[in-house]
Amino acid sequence: MNGIHDMGGMHGWGPIVTDEDERYFHEPWQARVFGLFFGGFAGGHFNVDMLRHEIEKMSPQDYLSTSYYEHWLHAMEALFIADGTLTRAQIEQRMAELKGAH
Repeated sequence: MNGIHDMGGMHGWGPIVTDEDERYFHEPWQARVFGLFFGGFAGGHFNVDMLRHEIEKMSPQDYLSTSYYEHWLHAMEALFIADGTLTRAQIEQRMAELKGAH
């Protein structure tokens, strides 16, 4: 399978810049997404293959314009909606609440 997410070994993307002191999470929300993954996984809402499949379904434009943890969040939202745990309206309501808190 060749999709935009299968970039390993592709030429033209330049070197991978690494930083020995790089933090695991650049923003607090990323740590929460990481924790949400384990809650969803342990709760039986999805497995790793399901998460990866949802990420692979992202459009190339969305995939390339979002970060690693945004990929995870996109996938988990879709999976929680698919299994009936959340609705799109609930997610949008919570996003509005969080934006209003700042």
